[in-house]
Amino acid sequence: MSEAHKNSSFVLSKPHNVYFEDRAIPEIKDPYSVKVNVKFTGICGSDVHYWEHGSIGDFVVKAPMVLGHESSGVIEEVGSGVTSLKVGDRVAMEPGVPCRRCIRCREGKYNLCLDMRFAATPPYDGTLAKYYVLPEDFCYKLPDSVPLEHGALVEPLSVGVHITKQADVKPGQSVVVFGCGPVGLLCMAVSRAFGASKVVAVDINEERLKFAQGYAATNIFRSQRETPEQSAKRLIEECGLGLGADVVIDASGAEVCIQTSIHVCRNGGTYVQGGMGKADITFPIMAACAKELTIKGSFRYGPGDYHLAVDMIANNRVSVKELITGQVKFGDAEQAFKDVKAAKGIKILIEGPQ
Repeated sequence: MSEAHKNSSFVLSKPHNVYFEDRAIPEIKDPYSVKVNVKFTGICGSDVHYWEHGSIGDFVVKAPMVLGHESSGVIEEVGSGVTSLKVGDRVAMEPGVPCRRCIRCREGKYNLCLDMRFAATPPYDGTLAKYYVLPEDFCYKLPDSVPLEHGALVEPLSVGVHITKQADVKPGQSVVVFGCGPVGLLCMAVSRAFGASKVVAVDINEERLKFAQGYAATNIFRSQRETPEQSAKRLIEECGLGLGADVVIDASGAEVCIQTSIHVCRNGGTYVQGGMGKADITFPIMAACAKELTIKGSFRYGPGDYHLAVDMIANNRVSVKELITGQVKFGDAEQAFKDVKAAKGIKILIEGPQ
């Protein structure tokens, strides 16, 4: 294999069929792009879903695809027009590049661009490789105080930032978060950073609830087999939410959690859907209307979210080190996928190839 092709990559060809391949090292074709030597990559639920099923909705793996999109690395090379970064800079990598020209991009909602090129979303390769090329403005320089390992968590933190911004959390408010996975936990941490006085974590997993209580939640609530109305009533009473929560975020995608969320919201409250679940559910629309709730979706991240996420880590407004519960060598990448599927730990990182 020639030096020009030594770009070690972790490739998915079909469900549960992955392999390592030395691919061509990507070239910088745009003067405003940079080449990154990828050092750490976190495993996301979507990565695991592709590994297990080979598709997510309409996105189907039809040709071998490199996995991964939660990455950090070191600048290896810069284009002739790059001014904000230099070789050797440590960066968090934003993995979705929009067209920049459509009406959604131009109105400042580039995360909704229909021509988005998102890493590890068919047909685009992901970041579980030695080298990856991105525009300079989609690489965020990490302060010296932020380790590269923490830089890999800027991506999920940016998701939490975007969800919490959608919820418009204000100082003194009460926030209920359904789901204690990485994104749910980070929504709790961001809500606290935004000034929420009460943050309730909801889950059925005792270990996750215990973790949430020691991490960012002020209260925890254990889901039981009961109707959504009964669960909401018990949650409000046990957690002292008075007439209901100011803000409710679902980071689980579970139908019963979504239903309970609407009943937990106070009149005039805000509900944000962050978790992905079934395409269609039974939804308590009468309760939502009668309460005149503000209901929003949330998709990935947009302008300013990555900058804010890096700033929050750098200034100790949000800590991510507790979420890193495992780290494996590049050659053991598949084991990391198996561990995430088995719900072992919170966030597992894969080291970049040597």
